[in-house]
Amino acid sequence: MELQQLLLLCVSAAAERLPSSSSSSSSSSDLLAQPDPSDLFLLPAGQHEDLEVVACSPANEMDMMALDGEHVWHADFNQGKGVVTMPHFLVHPEFTGFYERAVKREKFCKDILKILRLGMKDIPDPLDPPSVLLFSAHHAVLGEKNVLVCHVSGFCPAPVRVSWLKNGQDVTASSSLSVPLPSRTSSFTQISRLDSVLQLGDVYSCSVDHPALRRPLTRTWELQVEAPPGPGAGPAVLCAVGVMVGLLGAAAGAFFMVKGKQLIGPS
Repeated sequence: MELQQLLLLCVSAAAERLPSSSSSSSSSSDLLAQPDPSDLFLLPAGQHEDLEVVACSPANEMDMMALDGEHVWHADFNQGKGVVTMPHFLVHPEFTGFYERAVKREKFCKDILKILRLGMKDIPDPLDPPSVLLFSAHHAVLGEKNVLVCHVSGFCPAPVRVSWLKNGQDVTASSSLSVPLPSRTSSFTQISRLDSVLQLGDVYSCSVDHPALRRPLTRTWELQVEAPPGPGAGPAVLCAVGVMVGLLGAAAGAFFMVKGKQLIGPS
């Protein structure tokens, strides 16, 4: 993979491009300066950062936005629309016209990419391998539905390929994979999730493939359940308590017998 296959064109800061929830022409300064208490999206006065990324390769495109490190919007070029990834209970901007703008910017990105690929063809690729964590999103309970999370970070270029196995069987089709989220350190993060009903003995694995790796990086996860006490544990405990009470009673009786003899004296 060549360096030019991922071209980063735009990184902005200080929430300069987020539209108002009422009008796409309103500036973000108006958004923060005149808050509406009923608008749950509006942020308290202070300093915030947004990140806007336009990237392209001969086969892929990316146009996305993040606010304070959280992914809020991206263009889905396969479905031909913009996708808002903010929680549904928040009142969020409409992002009117953002997808149409993304289409134009991707065309410009690919035009520039052709020129850069010629001028930088002899420059070696900077490849950063990913770090992978596999964990349960919630407290794991036997027989209940849970979400396993494969967190991939620190890699460049994007994206990565993530595959899942359950007891050696491929279950990747049941998983989801987020769009690459860039950071200011020129690396990316992607998160893959797998819904599954946890059963004792099941072993899950998450494998990540990236050009910086010689072979896929794999992490495994298995449900750990503490075995309940056996059927004989209860009577055994009661028996032990009874023995202790009996010994204490015998010791107390011996003590009072000795004391009684000392007070009465020898017969």
